[in-house]
Amino acid sequence: MGAARQTYAAGKVEDYLKQIGRVIVIEGKELAVFRTSGDEFYALENRNPHPKGGPLAEGIVSGHYLYDPLYDWKIDLRTGEVQAPDKGQAAAYPVHVDGDTVVIGI
Repeated sequence: MGAARQTYAAGKVEDYLKQIGRVIVIEGKELAVFRTSGDEFYALENRNPHPKGGPLAEGIVSGHYLYDPLYDWKIDLRTGEVQAPDKGQAAAYPVHVDGDTVVIGI
């Protein structure tokens, strides 16, 4: 059985611009947090699964996908899975909104 997740307040909802990634650091992990145009929040490790790496926070959000301009990869914000024909996985973390606070599970 896996270890229990800790949750961390990651700022207020209004701190996050829609469709723009924001980098935060929790427990030494650098995360890219995204707010969609529909006010859904997602958090991925801010490390591109591409062999050459790079940040994910600078990607373009459309729906629940992140489009990486460096490698032209499409990543599902819900799971961190890179979409075909490419392959890879970014670590995804659960996010919820409690009142007006964004909360992330690590």
